[in-house]
Amino acid sequence: MLNYIKADLFRFTKSKAMKILIVISTICAVIVVFMSRMIQEGKISVKTGNGVIFLFSDANVISILGAVAAGIFICGDFDNRMIHEAVANGCSRGQVIISKTISFCLAIVFILLPYIILISIGLGTGYKFSMGTMSVGFIDVLTTEAGKSFSQSDILKIIAIMAALTVVYIGMLSVSIPIAIILRKPVIVVAVYYTIIIVSTNLSSLKDSSKVAKAVFNSTPFGSKYSFLTLRSTNEDILKAFLVSLMFTAVMVIITYFGFRKSEIK
Repeated sequence: MLNYIKADLFRFTKSKAMKILIVISTICAVIVVFMSRMIQEGKISVKTGNGVIFLFSDANVISILGAVAAGIFICGDFDNRMIHEAVANGCSRGQVIISKTISFCLAIVFILLPYIILISIGLGTGYKFSMGTMSVGFIDVLTTEAGKSFSQSDILKIIAIMAALTVVYIGMLSVSIPIAIILRKPVIVVAVYYTIIIVSTNLSSLKDSSKVAKAVFNSTPFGSKYSFLTLRSTNEDILKAFLVSLMFTAVMVIITYFGFRKSEIK
């Protein structure tokens, strides 16, 4: 299994698709940081910039690129028969799923790196940034905390927050793992996952009117509070974001295993 993961990582370094995804992520990160600075300076109105900026925000971009990565690197392994060969050479289906999950999670981290780096630079400049009411995820950290002087404990907490947000995004995108392995169609993976994001966003308002809905959403990384971690968040909030997302990912892996175990490899 370790060799299978190493092979995937080697493919990432050589893959044109992975390089393209990272380039797109970098361009989007530059645009969103630049535009949020322009809004703060009043050069772009909040009304004009809000909708445009959200298109390039980490929350929106990773939803698309992450699902694309699942389609390319998981569904693609059925097309090029790498999964078939792994199973034929004695790698159990459980090992295949775990190794693909680990590789996929690492791919998400690589795609998010441009945002993490640029947000960190933005926080270090001392400038303020604004995105109106549309900020979420890493951009929310930038617009909320930028322009402040940070103590050593603040810096460590921001690192923990960025790590937690990364795990939250991985937890959200873990839904695409069973979709990719069971359905094996890249286009369907992207379409279904993005639909899930839209539906979960619209249904999240139910948590304010129902204790059951609130409990359900808070038991998944789709719970909105996990995407709004800042220095005001407690250590318990950050830890809960980690644990909920990891447990949710584990559930997705288990669902994938049972679905893949019963499926036929041709």
